[in-house]
Amino acid sequence: MIRTSSRLLRLVSLLSARPEWTCRELAERMDVTDRTIRRDIARLRELGYGIDSVPGPWGGYRLGPGARTPPLVVDDEEALAVAVALREAALNGVLGTGQAALSALLKLRQSLPAHLAEQLNALDGTLEHTPRTGAPQIDPLLLLELARACRSTLRGTLSYRDHAGRASVRTVDPYRLVHTGLRWYLVARDVAKRQWRTFRADRVVSLRLTDEPADLTDPPDAAALVSRGIASVTYPVYTTIRLPLPLEQAQRVVPPTIGTHRPDGPEATVVEIGGNSTACLTTYLLGLATPLTVLSPDEVRRALNQHARSLLTANR
Repeated sequence: MIRTSSRLLRLVSLLSARPEWTCRELAERMDVTDRTIRRDIARLRELGYGIDSVPGPWGGYRLGPGARTPPLVVDDEEALAVAVALREAALNGVLGTGQAALSALLKLRQSLPAHLAEQLNALDGTLEHTPRTGAPQIDPLLLLELARACRSTLRGTLSYRDHAGRASVRTVDPYRLVHTGLRWYLVARDVAKRQWRTFRADRVVSLRLTDEPADLTDPPDAAALVSRGIASVTYPVYTTIRLPLPLEQAQRVVPPTIGTHRPDGPEATVVEIGGNSTACLTTYLLGLATPLTVLSPDEVRRALNQHARSLLTANR
């Protein structure tokens, strides 16, 4: 079976390499008989490949327009390795938002044979994930369920706990998952309130799908909705800094989900950032590892100066 799959992939690769091949040329290149080539062509057509026969005394074949790409053929160990790698990529955000890795993992898990799916579930139960500093841990199986809900276009029943730990049950229309670099958010339409809302994925207890179709008319920009929601949170302490960077570069240093930006001329940007304490803001500003000026308040400026002097003294 493995040899047959490898041969089919090789045949598709050859057909993609040039416009036309005769049956004899393909047989010689692959070191098989003409009969094997004809049988393999028939098999590829059964799999959905558009392969046209070329008329003429010698006969031949060519890939038709819009022919599919070769299928991915992997063994059990390779499938598990890919699933684990995608899981870690989604959780760590090493591929940017992690949404592509999560979507690929969802598709892979749905196509795995039952025995491999069971192995992967067992593996999930033994692996531990070390999150980024300050980022809550999220069960990867829950992320997969949320992604599946977003793809299903079905209404669901969401069990959720807010920041104060209060539990609620809501009817929602799941739409998108958004990763901010620290947290995952579910963007969904709250059916009762008729509003698009964001829900922190680490606070989701469960999401059970119903048979009722979701109402996804006029959906929002999911990433922008999450950014606005985070920016609107009220913090005990705020600081305003000036970065000697144009707006676009400043937003890469301090993401819009973290601070509110406004240009200060063509080469500088003023950013307001909220935090739970002066110490938290000081630690965050030091972690930016970029020149900046604290415009306000004085306590954040003093804490930053004191921390910087302590580091300088300790490393002389």
